[in-house]
Formats: sequence, C-alpha cells, structure tokens
Amino acid sequence: MTNDTTSPYAALRPAAVSALAGELRLACMRISRRVRFESTDLIAPHHFSVMCRLEESPRTPGELAEIEKVSAPSMTRTVAGLVERGWVERTPDPDDKRQVIVSLTDDARKVLKETRRRRDQWMSVRVGHLDPEEQAVLVRATEILRKVANE
Repeated sequence: MTNDTTSPYAALRPAAVSALAGELRLACMRISRRVRFESTDLIAPHHFSVMCRLEESPRTPGELAEIEKVSAPSMTRTVAGLVERGWVERTPDPDDKRQVIVSLTDDARKVLKETRRRRDQWMSVRVGHLDPEEQAVLVRATEILRKVANE
C-alpha cells in the first residue's frame, strides 16, 4: 500500500495505525469480556479458561499455572475448585509420583459444550441485529483478525 491519500486503499499514517490498534484492542477486550461473563452462572471465566486448556490435553497444575500466567498457589486453588465440582480429576503422574496430572471429566466436557453454546448464542443475537452490509464487514474482519492473531 502507498501513502497516496487519494486512493481508497491508501495506507494509514503511523499515528492513525496506532490509534486504530488501540481502538481495536479495546473493542476486542470488551467483546471478549461480555462474552465471557454471559455464562458465569454456569462456570466462572477462570474455570472455563483452565478447562479449555485441559481439553487440549491433560496437564500438571504447574503447566496450567504457567500457561494461564498465574501463581502456582492460585492454580492449586482453581484446580481444587474444579475437582470439587467434579469437572476435573487428579491422577498420579506415572513418571514422577510427586506430581499429579489433571484431566477433564465427561461432566466438564458437557459444561464446556453448553458454555460455548450460550456464548455463541449471545454473539449470534447481536450479529443478527446488524444489517447485511455490517454482517459482511464482520465476515471480512473475522478473516483479518484471524490473520493478526496468528502472526
């Protein structure tokens, strides 16, 4: 892209890129927060996040703490809460008996599915209220945001 301001595809100047980046980041954070908190009656957001990590593969509490960027004691409390609800189970690590491996239960998988359904429904209602042109912009924006997220 060029800086030719007469072109409808002119590149934004650095200050405008910076302003757009800030606005986009805030909008994404607000949407993310709204979607996360729409289903808190079923599962707390931090529990959902940990369960999604466990859906990828069973992990130790230390691995979960590192991935989630929280302290080990905080993750220990989170895991204990998930065990109490019957959503995760602890098993001894076959390679290191001092460690435990945390994995999802079938009930947890059902909770994840229902939470995702509710979150998708919340978003679907809002996107459904947009006009067709706005929906088309979101289709393109989704492709672009995926590209940005994967850089």
